[in-house]
Amino acid sequence: MWLGGRLWLQDLGQVCFNLRRFTFDRTWGGRRGPMAETLSTGAEAASGLGAPAQQNGDAGGDARGEQPPGRPEPAGPGVEPAPGDAKQAAGSGEQAVTAAPGPGKRKKRRGATGERVVPPPKKRRAGVSFGDEHFAETSYYFEGGLRKVRPYYFDFRTYCKGRWVGHSLLHVFSTEFRAQPLAYYEAAVRAGRLHLNEEPVQDLSVVLKDNDFLRNTVHRHEPPVTAEPVRLLAENEDVVVVDKPSSIPVHPCGRFRHNTVIFILGKEHKLKELHPLHRLDRLTSGVLMFAKTAAVSERIHEQVRDRQLEKEYMCRVEGEFPAEEVTCKEPILVVSYKVGVCRVDPRGKPCETVFQRLSYNGHSSVVRCQPLTGRTHQIRVHLQFLGHPILNDPIYNSIAWGPSRGRGGHIPKTDEELLRDLVAEHQAKQSLDVLDLCEGDLSPGLPESTAPSSGLGKDCLGELAASAQKMDGAVEAGPQDLDTVPLASGKATEIDVVHQETDPLCAECRLVRQDPLPQDLVMFLHALRYKGPGFEYFSPMPAWAQDDWQED
Repeated sequence: MWLGGRLWLQDLGQVCFNLRRFTFDRTWGGRRGPMAETLSTGAEAASGLGAPAQQNGDAGGDARGEQPPGRPEPAGPGVEPAPGDAKQAAGSGEQAVTAAPGPGKRKKRRGATGERVVPPPKKRRAGVSFGDEHFAETSYYFEGGLRKVRPYYFDFRTYCKGRWVGHSLLHVFSTEFRAQPLAYYEAAVRAGRLHLNEEPVQDLSVVLKDNDFLRNTVHRHEPPVTAEPVRLLAENEDVVVVDKPSSIPVHPCGRFRHNTVIFILGKEHKLKELHPLHRLDRLTSGVLMFAKTAAVSERIHEQVRDRQLEKEYMCRVEGEFPAEEVTCKEPILVVSYKVGVCRVDPRGKPCETVFQRLSYNGHSSVVRCQPLTGRTHQIRVHLQFLGHPILNDPIYNSIAWGPSRGRGGHIPKTDEELLRDLVAEHQAKQSLDVLDLCEGDLSPGLPESTAPSSGLGKDCLGELAASAQKMDGAVEAGPQDLDTVPLASGKATEIDVVHQETDPLCAECRLVRQDPLPQDLVMFLHALRYKGPGFEYFSPMPAWAQDDWQED
């Protein structure tokens, strides 16, 4: 009896010991993934990886369009994995790295026979600043009052997104990147343009895994912008202040990369690693400020948050604006971040703009605008609501808003119909760049532009298309069967394509586009003055705001 009891106690003790060990292993073993992820993140931060997204602008802005997946950061400094896409290997059993047999050595997990093993994510330097290697990708030339970029080859890079895991490349391209036909991607494989984990893709049927790294080399064309120079208004040890011309984006986004203020300052003024202190729409001109260091950027952004900055804009609007001062406090709601359209709505964010008419020429008025808040398109939306949209605003003075063009917030259509009609109008005019879109952005996630709502009739679209054909004149030089395009393969192709301005796979190369007129790239909205504690910067008054300006 006593012996049986002793054996029972021994067994109970062993069970308790095993239970405590199991609990310890679960507690600390379960923390190893997050711990490793935290340490890895810290190492990335220390070595310059995992950067803030606003130094030198939004690093991921130009990943939209006809491109393959992901954020378009180039190789080398400035590469930043898409947030949420580059998961740490420590958190993924599929890529787990086992304990190293010796100091400084790591052993990859071996997969089953024939299984494709994915390497862990690469560490990348923090920051999204652009350097000489990026500026050297291509060059500018000037023609007909326009700044143009010579076509160039560019690598779009991304880690596999969660929703792609378990799907083939063929499935991903056919469902999410329909700007190009599948024949294009098949030809790109034959030409050695598609890479998976830095190895050429041999077959689009390859199934994607977590942490797969994709790289696609494309032939890139940028829309022209005005040839007006980016003039320096002021520079000291803290800031750079420029007079931004209309039509030039602040930082890379959409189809724009070299035709941006950031790249022009880097290439022509040797000013690098700048931090934009505020944003101006691509079509807005005027005072634009950059900080030279992160500390200065944070200090001035704090002043912005504390409402210590005064901003003054000039615009020319439709009709006779009231002579007395007008304050608009209507809340603004973002209708679509992708298309970049807002409207007045009670559910929107509170904002306030003060307007004062300066002159009236019998048809249009010059108005001074003082935004007291900083909502997207705030001045343009408030002027539309007041019934005096900016004279040549391609979005908020559009027929897509209905007969009243949004006056008083009256929009006789749903948001989906509004977006569809705006896209249809600019697609007919071949001016999707106004909406920061290209053809590849129209699906998925956007209404089909070929089916306008009842508010934008076929006759109207026909007129738009006819005028667009005269104005823009994009004609395909000749259809081409991608299956018959003669291509080299592998590394030979990669070497041969460098510095070529035409490419056999590029659909854009087969289009002949009529250039826009320089005056068509100007919107009558100008940032005239920025003032804060210890500084005040002015930009010259534009020609369209002068008293003697004549409308065409």
